[in-house]
Amino acid sequence: MLNYTKYKASPVLNYPEREWPNKVITKAPIWCSVDLRDGNQALIEPMNVEEKTEMFELLLKLGFKEIEIGFPAASQIEFDFLRKLVKEKRIPDDVKVQVLSQCRKDLIDKTFEAIQGIKNVVFHIYNSTSTLQRDVVFHKNQDEIIQIALDGVKYVKEGLKNYDGNLQLEYSPESFTGTEVEFSSRICNTVFDAWNLETGLPVIFNLPATVEMNTPNVYADQIEWVCKHFKDRKNVIVSVHPHNDRGTGVACAELALLAGADRIEGTLLGNGERTGNVDILNIAYNMFTQGINPELNIEDINEIVEIYEKCNKMQVDMRHPYAGKLVFTAFSGSHQDAINKGVNAMKERNSKIWEVPYLPIDPADIGRKYEPIVRINSQSGKGGVAFIMDTVFGYKLPKAMQREFADVIQYLSEKEGGEIKPEQIMKAFKAEYLDINEPYKLISIDIQDSPSSDEAHVILDFTYNGENYHSEADGNGPIDAAKIAIKQCVPSFNYSVQNYSEHALGVGSHAKAAAYIQMEDSRTGNITFGVGLSSNITRASILGMFSAINRLVKLGKRYV
Repeated sequence: MLNYTKYKASPVLNYPEREWPNKVITKAPIWCSVDLRDGNQALIEPMNVEEKTEMFELLLKLGFKEIEIGFPAASQIEFDFLRKLVKEKRIPDDVKVQVLSQCRKDLIDKTFEAIQGIKNVVFHIYNSTSTLQRDVVFHKNQDEIIQIALDGVKYVKEGLKNYDGNLQLEYSPESFTGTEVEFSSRICNTVFDAWNLETGLPVIFNLPATVEMNTPNVYADQIEWVCKHFKDRKNVIVSVHPHNDRGTGVACAELALLAGADRIEGTLLGNGERTGNVDILNIAYNMFTQGINPELNIEDINEIVEIYEKCNKMQVDMRHPYAGKLVFTAFSGSHQDAINKGVNAMKERNSKIWEVPYLPIDPADIGRKYEPIVRINSQSGKGGVAFIMDTVFGYKLPKAMQREFADVIQYLSEKEGGEIKPEQIMKAFKAEYLDINEPYKLISIDIQDSPSSDEAHVILDFTYNGENYHSEADGNGPIDAAKIAIKQCVPSFNYSVQNYSEHALGVGSHAKAAAYIQMEDSRTGNITFGVGLSSNITRASILGMFSAINRLVKLGKRYV
């Protein structure tokens, strides 16, 4: 049995005056990518300079205006990479490069050396503040921890004397989630006073969920409490940096926005220490599905995944929100049916608003295709098969036919095991409906319509059980006349039409007509569909009749 008694619950803030539950997200935050720092340091094989450059270019393309490059004073690769960006003039004037340093003079001086020539910089200093780290790591009291932060501020101010760019200070009370809110507020306000808006830019206070320690609502309470206790809130940008230890990083970030946060630090697809950083794309796509402009250029998830996997040497899980290969796929029959009906309803209503069951986002909006949405296995139903036939191949199966053909595909899936690809479905459709030519096979038909009535005269050539027949007959329309013509040659022929529908398959002068005809064997009561395909709609209907008759025979009905 798990020894749960060795753990104790993290403290919950007593904060009944919270306001965030009544708020909604209405705009995108300031985004800051930390892929090149927090994400990179968590890789089994960290990125080399070329890979970091490719990732940096991707982040620019996606529209990030704040990018944390790394810890240039702690790694020669990161120092060289930053200098490469400067030398090659790869940093746009409207992009802020963020650099990280502990509150040590030697590291801060080295960092200033790295950022020379960069127009806009966020200088990020930090020290850990939690009760646990004060106790077991630093062996310092609150005043001594504050002094570390103040020393960092002092060293940054000294470095400013020889720096001619625009510098914005960021300070993180690292391990914020394990720090008393009163102490977090006190150390941030002390840093604010010491900095004294030295460069005229708002101070960024980053309040990280360095380790998730409780439910997201507790993090939101902590954020709101500290936000309300800043001395000069209008000159403060509140940033959050959630990790995902409890699997709730996205929820923490979204609730933090409700609680007053202005900015989110995270990574593409959630790469980072332990279970990862918060996934910026996940949050941005969530906003998009609520009609909010995410203010990032994220229309092509496939390109993002490709570069992410190449540079990070990690694979995106098939169920990863929005990005996984299977997230827009439905195997369940009821889900497939609902998706099929939802897509059709949107087309019929010419709706401008996306509303499809089980699909909170239109896959096409992020560069995904419709084909993989519905995939067929033994758990699938008629709606899924009908969806594939419609969206992939253009056949709009009548509702009564959908169950019939779905049974064919289910049998095939159970026989072969696993997933049935669209190409296999089409192959089965052709074999069951289009290419079935025994025992009846149409050779030729000439139809002469009466200009004064619905009657038609047909001249029919066909084979039955390998013998050739020629027949002419009049009837109430081409199908009726063709039936009479067959019966004149095969007296035991006794089939009746139950339903008929047709539609164009494709557009333009090369379009074909698909005809669906449901017929009944009058002696046995068995009913099935046939399908005809031709550039001539009348010929398509006659082919459909032959298909239905042959299916009745093939499905074990008595030969005539």
